[in-house]
Amino acid sequence: MCGVGTAPNCVYGPDGKGTQSHPMEDGHLRLRGEDGCFLYGVFNGYDGSRVANFAAQCLTAELLLGQLNSSHTDGDVRRILTQAFDVVEKSYFETIDDALAEKAHLSPYTLPHNENVGFHQLTPQSQKVQERLKELEQEVSGGATAVVALILNNKLYVANVGTNRVLLCKSSSDGQNQVQQIGRPHSTDNEEELQRLAALGVDSARVRQVGQIAGQSSTRRLGDYRVKFNYNEIELLSSAKTKPIISEPEIHGSHSLDGLTGFLLLMSEGLINALESAHGPEQVNQEIVAMVAAELAQQTSLEAAAQSVVERVKRLHHDAYVSGRQREAYRHEDMTILIRTLNYPLADGALTPTQGGRIYPVSVPYSNSQSTSKTSVTLSLVMPSQGTLTNGTSTASTLEEGTPTPGQHLHIVRNQSCCRPAIQLPWPCGRPTVTPSPSDVIPAWLTAIYLTVPVCIHEHINDFSQKKIK
Repeated sequence: MCGVGTAPNCVYGPDGKGTQSHPMEDGHLRLRGEDGCFLYGVFNGYDGSRVANFAAQCLTAELLLGQLNSSHTDGDVRRILTQAFDVVEKSYFETIDDALAEKAHLSPYTLPHNENVGFHQLTPQSQKVQERLKELEQEVSGGATAVVALILNNKLYVANVGTNRVLLCKSSSDGQNQVQQIGRPHSTDNEEELQRLAALGVDSARVRQVGQIAGQSSTRRLGDYRVKFNYNEIELLSSAKTKPIISEPEIHGSHSLDGLTGFLLLMSEGLINALESAHGPEQVNQEIVAMVAAELAQQTSLEAAAQSVVERVKRLHHDAYVSGRQREAYRHEDMTILIRTLNYPLADGALTPTQGGRIYPVSVPYSNSQSTSKTSVTLSLVMPSQGTLTNGTSTASTLEEGTPTPGQHLHIVRNQSCCRPAIQLPWPCGRPTVTPSPSDVIPAWLTAIYLTVPVCIHEHINDFSQKKIK
């Protein structure tokens, strides 16, 4: 019922070739608890992956160890979600208390900013202090934004802190897709967030103009001790009466999923920004939904579908750069998408076209929570072409599918594995009722035999908890 696709950050050189500038910082979780409770999350880390990883682990413990059950009301669930994020924030800072204390103790021994002294000119003792301070800064710096989706009693709840995104797509009986963005990002162009900051004494107009606070566009974050404890030293926040950057989640729901056919998407800011850089921000939600629908129509696993969506966004971003249309799109951050289907069928493996290829547009109505008007959207139906499926680096996650024994945790590792050659026929007007075979008559416009290169999923078992998690 759930698949995750990821890709690491990339910086393009003058020749268009990309290189990864830092280790993967995104994280995600997908777990099933008792009473039909499902928990999903996407975490966008920065200045390291520590906060993202910690949040994923801590939220699991705070939400799936008996805290939630089918008797809870909507108010109960919202309260428990809010408390869980509060525990994550406090627990994280407890883990770096000692490092922060040591950093504060050594800070008086730092050199003044205006003192032009090279490291080699320092005494050996001063060099050790500077090296230790650098280590401590790396240990305590960093933060994360998080979006979590909880399904309980077949109702959806969403908790958001920061700039990740959740889309709920509903498919009607006539094949139309309606997409709803649940909540708005907590960013420097969010009017409600700017009003909240202004009420604390922050110059919101200046915040909007600058667009970032301490290097990030988010106005709500997990971790990041600098903006939580030293905000008076940050120019944009120095006038705040109290802590301006908070970790309190915005809770949405419940949304009933009874009788709903469609899918739920959780996406990191990096994926959204990459697509916006390539095509502009106007119809990003529609484009993502169209890509997902196209991949679900041809892939036989959710993991392959999710990874294919990420690879497609990567190609669009790269093409926009090398073509010169968007030269400012010289880089993208880590990208993650989590797809959770809701009674939505996957492709029949016997009838699935090969990944990639030519795109044929199909009109799909679109609507969001702010407007009921409908807009023509291009649904990318991908026809066969030659090529392999590129695999991105993925953080470890727990699969909700399968039946691990108690006390075990499933991890995903992707490898490429070639199947036997197969003839894959494209069908512009729908799928055939029978599986093509080499003896079938091949249309004149089909000129190649394609290799199917699926994603192989290997389950590696590690100890995780004493609860049985599927």
